[in-house]
Amino acid sequence: MNITSFVQRASLVLTLLAAPLAMANQQVVPAAPQLAAKSYVLMDAASGNVLVENNADERLPPASLTKLMTAYIATLEIRNGKIGEKDLVTISEHAWRTGGAASGGSTMFLPLNSQATVDDLLHGIIIQSGNDASIAIAEYIAGSEDAFADMMNTTAERLGMKNSHFMNATGLPHPEHYSSAHDMAILARAIINEDAEHYAIYSQKEFLWNNIKQPNRNLLLWRDRTVDGLKTGHTQEAGFCLVASAVRDGARMITSVFGTDSEQARAAETQKLLTYGFRFFESRTFYKKGAELAQATVWKGAAHQVKAGLAENLTITMPKGQLEKLQASMTLNPQLIAPIQQGDVIGKVEVKLGDEVVRSTDLVALEPVEEGGLLRRLWDSIRLFFFGLFN
Repeated sequence: MNITSFVQRASLVLTLLAAPLAMANQQVVPAAPQLAAKSYVLMDAASGNVLVENNADERLPPASLTKLMTAYIATLEIRNGKIGEKDLVTISEHAWRTGGAASGGSTMFLPLNSQATVDDLLHGIIIQSGNDASIAIAEYIAGSEDAFADMMNTTAERLGMKNSHFMNATGLPHPEHYSSAHDMAILARAIINEDAEHYAIYSQKEFLWNNIKQPNRNLLLWRDRTVDGLKTGHTQEAGFCLVASAVRDGARMITSVFGTDSEQARAAETQKLLTYGFRFFESRTFYKKGAELAQATVWKGAAHQVKAGLAENLTITMPKGQLEKLQASMTLNPQLIAPIQQGDVIGKVEVKLGDEVVRSTDLVALEPVEEGGLLRRLWDSIRLFFFGLFN
């Protein structure tokens, strides 16, 4: 390792070792609560770390939790300028019949052939869990609910939801329609982190449309002022499900609970996870995406160095009292040869707790470096030859 890399490694270690914690001050973390549910997950929103899980990847019917994906795609289409919040959507017979009160499911009570704005439909999906609103928005975006289901599956794959497959926009039972507690937590994290403006809808306790007021079925919105979302679900097959999120002292937790016995139970079991997570864990973002952490030597380039940083925030969640014990080391590739593209991997950061690697992530080039002139390339070729002999 050259002297530059050594200094950078030492500097990074010292940054994370600012306040070592004495053994006497360690907090004992008790065993996680056991929930009366088929599957569940507790996730830290900042890092994405799963802190508690039980049958997290089991494929189960998600019921109306499906509408988290429906709403996510709708808000993504709005942000991309493909649809507008004030666009008028005509309610088809399929949306009316599937989502109508006569079907026995959740409904926004949209009349056949009536029109509603995209914004109203979005509120109807999130707050009222309207099957009719979900189908209407799906048809408006993709032309048909089947085509929209293809969009849902493509989006799930992009987000890394490995145990999800969608057949409709509502969550009505279908043998090939399934998700998992872990996947729904991943989706909730994307909803929260990507679009704060639309995420605010999930905290609204009721929605009035066409003189019909309906409450949000997430009981925790009334019981816990730190809870600000997300969505309930229920069918006979799925049981009572809830994906929720809360913020306390600047930290955010996400829970995903599948298959409880009642509306009261899903709220109570979710509260257990939130209490445990906030009481015993903490997160810290050590380095921000795009921040310069070092400069790496470049051979045969128009520039002699390139800025190195991270493609994503380096955020770590640990039991309280453990973050101060972490040690980080940084290694840069000593033979970086131009041309270098922005985003190319040029090194690695490892964060350890004792001998255990807690997190390993790539250092990337924050800027491009073009190939140097002929003389620079020839001179660096000679230097590289001798560098290789002594390193």
